[in-house]
Amino acid sequence: MRFEILRLDDVDGSALDSTVVDAASVNRIVQQAAAVGQRILIRPAESASC
Repeated sequence: MRFEILRLDDVDGSALDSTVVDAASVNRIVQQAAAVGQRILIRPAESASC
């Protein structure tokens, strides 16, 4: 499964940028964000198939 991770602005919570990663990478990214106090939003990535 793939997830979209959005980095959020500290002031207004708007999305600054996003990246799509596999499930194995989510924990590492969460740990990195927590270490520096960065706000993130994690949600399932949209499927590209139609």
